[in-house]
Formats: sequence, structure tokens, C-alpha cells
Amino acid sequence: MEQHSPSIRAYAVALMRQGIPNRVVAEQLGIPRGTISWWRCEDRKARGEVYRQPTDCPVCTDRELDQTAYSYLLGLYLGDGHIVSKHKQRHLSIFCNAAQTGLVAAAEDAMRRVMSTPSIGRHRKTGCIEVKSYTGHWTCVFPQHGPGRKHERRIVLEPWQQAVVDARPWEFVRGLIHSDGCRITNWTARVVAGERKRYEYPRYFFTNKSDDIRALYTGTLDRLGVEWTACARDGDPFNISVARRASVALMDLHVGPKH
Repeated sequence: MEQHSPSIRAYAVALMRQGIPNRVVAEQLGIPRGTISWWRCEDRKARGEVYRQPTDCPVCTDRELDQTAYSYLLGLYLGDGHIVSKHKQRHLSIFCNAAQTGLVAAAEDAMRRVMSTPSIGRHRKTGCIEVKSYTGHWTCVFPQHGPGRKHERRIVLEPWQQAVVDARPWEFVRGLIHSDGCRITNWTARVVAGERKRYEYPRYFFTNKSDDIRALYTGTLDRLGVEWTACARDGDPFNISVARRASVALMDLHVGPKH
């Protein structure tokens, strides 16, 4: 590290104590911003200050939670979300199909509406885009975070989370479908008046290995009046189907296909 005179350092610290941003001090004195940040940190330690990163976490502050965005984001998190909570590595990741640009944008928007302060980035991986929001406070709003895979541990909503889902149930269902679900078109053939005809009908599927997460999904569907059935695909009983016409119409109205 380049050596700077004590007088220059003292002058920089004096400027920062006046509330002048690190960037401005660095530009004014021609000193790297990293050096300025280190001086600020050392000055705070010397004065016994405990610095806490500013946050707009609705759990840690009195900021009102955006229930619509949160209910949707909760569905995304329980489906294709993951939280990393390590020293110097804290973020929420939502994994989206790279071709579904609307879903990527919706995930970003929900993150910003729940907590606007953290920076958000996109990281392209094979076949998908990882939308990441950088702050350790995601463990506050998603207390379901823990070691191991979600389907290997209990997933139970806190009372305040359940209240949000009860108030915004369709957003929760939409988040689950947009993560671990899909809307497909099935078809069958019938003989009518001696002629074989093809009939097509839409259907929603939700697939998740966690018994708890599937129960959260079906319990919400029950409260919304959506009929569903459990079915096995490839021998795995992890699938929930919505196929009745009236229920599909409700899902189309409030959820719709991923795009």
C-alpha cells in the first residue's frame, strides 16, 4: 500500500467526519477509494464506534412490508430460492429460466419492493439466470433458511408470514408456480360419431419434493376454491395437478403461464 503522510490522513479523516462521502474525499485528494474506506474504518474503531450497514429490512426497522411483493417472493424462494449467509458472503438467489425474461424481471422487482437498499445482480449460468440480492437481512424475512435442502428439513411459516399469505394468497400461488410449476396443454383422443377427434385442455402442475411446501401450496388452493389432485410422475409422488376447467380458469386469471 502506498504510504501517505499523517497530515494527509488526518485531513481525509476530518473531511469524512464532516459527512463527506468516501468517493468525494478520494477524488479530492487523489487517493484510492479503498485506502479512504480503510482510514474511515480505522477511525471508527479508534473512537469505539460500532458501524452497522444501513438497512431497510422490514423486520429490523419500522418500514412497512410490501405484502404483495413479499407473498410472491416467498413463493419464488420456497421453490427456486436459496440464501447464502456466510461471513462476507450474504445474498438471496432466485434461479430463473433464462428464456423467461418476464420471470427474471418479476423476481428483480419483487426483491426491490421488499428491500430496495441492497444491490441486485444477474448471473448467467447454463440454461438459467441467477438473480441475486446482496444483504444478510434476507434471513430476517425468510426465517425458513437453514442448513441442508428444503425438502430435508421442516418448512413452517411464522405467524406473520402466514398472515401475509392469507392476505395475498394469489401472489403466493403465483410465486410457487413461477418457480416450481408450469402451465401445459394436455390432449386426448375420443371417438365421436365414428370419427376420432383430438381434444386439448390446459393444466397446471406444481412439483416439489418437500411435503411441507406442497402442503402450503394445496392449503392455499383449498382456501381459494381451486380443486387439485396429487399424482405421481415417473414414480415420484411430488406433483400437484390442477385440471378441472373452472379451477384452471381461476389459475389463468390470477397466475398465468411463465414467460
